[in-house]
Amino acid sequence: MTKFLTAVSALAMVAALNGLPTSAAAADLAARPVYKAPVVDEWNPWMIRLRVLGVIPRDSGYVNQVPGSSLKTSDAVVPELDISYFFTRNIAAELILGVTRHSISGTDALNGVDVGKSWLLPPTLTLQYHFTDFGAFKPYVGAGVNYTFFFSQKAAGGTVIDSHLKDSFAPVAQIGFDYMFDKHWGWNVDVKKIWLRPEWNGTLAGNIPVTGKVNLDPWLIGTGITYKF
Repeated sequence: MTKFLTAVSALAMVAALNGLPTSAAAADLAARPVYKAPVVDEWNPWMIRLRVLGVIPRDSGYVNQVPGSSLKTSDAVVPELDISYFFTRNIAAELILGVTRHSISGTDALNGVDVGKSWLLPPTLTLQYHFTDFGAFKPYVGAGVNYTFFFSQKAAGGTVIDSHLKDSFAPVAQIGFDYMFDKHWGWNVDVKKIWLRPEWNGTLAGNIPVTGKVNLDPWLIGTGITYKF
């Protein structure tokens, strides 16, 4: 029996010297709390917005063959969808999609002349910087390019029997903000300026060809709902 107790004591001593847990040490380890890493929400780079958009052209332009002529373009209010992708939490690209319809009429030397109507598809891509140091208020600035397609163009008839606006590129500047109610939903206000000046050609009664330019240069002022995925 003495030899057995001596052997057990020797094994316990060897275990202690080699860092192996004794029954007391094992109990102590079992009682210690287990550390869990904090849960981090997965970040999604996609955002969409649905806005009501006011399109306010500059009301400028001319017909080359009519000295002192000027052109006026009607305003429009339309729904608009934009899709944003965040490369980082600060840098994003935004694509806006929508269509508008405008009427063009003459002023000054062309006062009272109805030129025609056209639908516009103006996809616009901007690169934005988003400021993230103001809590729920998230302002941003951006710049980019617009390409406007003119379609379903129609002359007014009477004085102008043919009217055609040429598709055009244009630079864009942008400023706006999102106010986030929670991690997904927010409210957006956005203002863009597009320097859009398409060439125009038409035909007057009597088959007289004319050319000119319509200086649209519209302000795009929108507000609506933000959803961050």
